[in-house]
Amino acid sequence: MNMSGIGVTAFGVIAVTFMMATYALETRHRAFVLAFAVGCLLSSAYGFLAGAWPFGVVETIWAGVAVQRYQRRTKTESS
Repeated sequence: MNMSGIGVTAFGVIAVTFMMATYALETRHRAFVLAFAVGCLLSSAYGFLAGAWPFGVVETIWAGVAVQRYQRRTKTESS
């Protein structure tokens, strides 16, 4: 594995770890739902960089789902 491969792998580990941590914290505050969406986008970028485009596409979709959940939760909590 060359240095660029190690860099992509390290980025992937950080991105997926961040995504999982924010998912675990979603019940604490709605900001974690939005952070989860960011984590999904980071994981998506990793998927595309690693050549696993199906993973990249699915994570992009999950980011959209998370943004919708954030908007719904924001609307519910502000009512």
